[in-house]
Amino acid sequence: MLGLATGSTPIGVYRELIRLHQEEGLSFARVVTFNLDEYYPMAPDSLHSYHRFMWENLFDAVDIKPENVHILPGDIPREAVPQMAARYEAAIRAAGGIDLQLLGIGKTGHIGFNEPGSGGDSRTRLVSLDPITRKDAAADFFGEENVPREAITMGVGTILEAREILILATGEHKAEIIRKAVEGEIDLEVAATFLQRHPNTICYIDRAAAALLAPVATPWLLDEVQWTAELTVQAVTWLSRQTGKAILKLTQRDYAEHKLSSLVARHDSAGAVNGAVFNALGSKIRGRSKLPTGRRVICFSPHPDDDVISVGGLLRKLAQNRNDIWLGYMTSGNIAVFDHDVRRHLDFLSRLSREWRMAEPEVREIAIRVEEHLARKAPGEVDIPEVLDLKRLIRESEAVSGLGVLGIPARAARFLNLPFYQTGRVRKDPVGPADVAIVRALLDELQPDLVLVAGDLSDPHGTHRLCKEVIESALAERAAALPEVARPEVWLYRGAWQEWSVTEATWLVPLSQEELRLKIQAIFKHQSQKDTAPFPGQDEREFWQRVEARNKGTADELNRLGLAEYFAMEAYVVA
Repeated sequence: MLGLATGSTPIGVYRELIRLHQEEGLSFARVVTFNLDEYYPMAPDSLHSYHRFMWENLFDAVDIKPENVHILPGDIPREAVPQMAARYEAAIRAAGGIDLQLLGIGKTGHIGFNEPGSGGDSRTRLVSLDPITRKDAAADFFGEENVPREAITMGVGTILEAREILILATGEHKAEIIRKAVEGEIDLEVAATFLQRHPNTICYIDRAAAALLAPVATPWLLDEVQWTAELTVQAVTWLSRQTGKAILKLTQRDYAEHKLSSLVARHDSAGAVNGAVFNALGSKIRGRSKLPTGRRVICFSPHPDDDVISVGGLLRKLAQNRNDIWLGYMTSGNIAVFDHDVRRHLDFLSRLSREWRMAEPEVREIAIRVEEHLARKAPGEVDIPEVLDLKRLIRESEAVSGLGVLGIPARAARFLNLPFYQTGRVRKDPVGPADVAIVRALLDELQPDLVLVAGDLSDPHGTHRLCKEVIESALAERAAALPEVARPEVWLYRGAWQEWSVTEATWLVPLSQEELRLKIQAIFKHQSQKDTAPFPGQDEREFWQRVEARNKGTADELNRLGLAEYFAMEAYVVA
């Protein structure tokens, strides 16, 4: 008896279950499943239906009996929902109860669709979705206005009756809600906190999602620790923030009052600790004179604007240092272009063809086909190839224009258009050998000394995570095939969603006011993402505003710690 979840988080689990079935004989013939939730109203064959999701991502690929699959219907009349919910609860009991319940966790702390205010004894029912949940789902539905306002969900009480519960969470954007769920008080506003009452619940989280938990963030407050250089920097910068003092002004008393006496004892004095950490942070700063010169660099950009958003300042400095810079744009980013942008560019093309009498019949035919498609297109519907191509070309032209601002020639842009992205939908295919082969070919051709890779895993639909997986596989393949060739240095950057902290960062690259201005101008060249981007995430600011605040914020943090004052700063981690 399995209780199953949907969404991006459990897809990896389902892919592994399929592999186990196909390659190792794992059978689902005696498995019974109950799904957590479904949007309401929602037709089962809709692109957004959890019914369709489960069959496409698990059930169609294994030997489960259709009669053993139970998914909440989103297409029944409203008056029939209470009776259906009661039958669903009865079916769970009749089957002997759920042995293992798989859960994700939303930013509101919802499990299933048990939004803030859901009681610990709640049962399967129709609920109203929280605005944060609907905003989170906007990417899947191509606009928040298309997200249903209600859903049917198992209740918290139903979930708690499972004999074992597993929660999966990945990415920096889940860190705060994981902290509340695991370490906070049981709270009616955070449904996941009720799981603290369950005797057999385990959270499976990556380090990014665990970042704010006490054993990771402040382990010295819990137990004796082994003071490594990294942990010492983490503890002293934490103490500086707690006291509001610069690092070099921290005293023996400050350390003692915050349970850090053992750190001082290890260094003999507070001054010695302060000096060691101050120097360690200062050594991370890499101005232009300390950056690579005359080397070959590939910056892999998951979407056609991640390079300028995240690495714009560094790319400008590397170009000034006469490095041979190449951009590997991994996906077309075409689903993140509004239809009205297609109409605008197509209108320009039509006018140009008429004015200059170039291929006017062909352009007219394409324009008619595109306009007919856009006129009848439903929200979230996959675009026809012509529209997808137009959206791809829009983003490619914007990417080249952005590079020009940074002093990088158009020839440096390589548009890889990886196959995993080419679904025309928000949800992508698994990455595979074809994706890895394309990246491997570029590495073999250019033989870079330095590779820049997106290391932030919080983008709304997971493309950054998948692109990082492809690059790591390609690098590993190349190292195995060519052991005599030196592996390139890899620097991880973070994009529009998150930034490395000054303690996590390996290098901190200062930006002057003029350099930040140029970086923002390069971002402006991505006009299809300007003003209102199709997939902005929870942050409603434009990308350039996030960048300005983030880069200035990193510099301000260094200043508060008592180090040199800079206008702005980018952060990188050497993998």
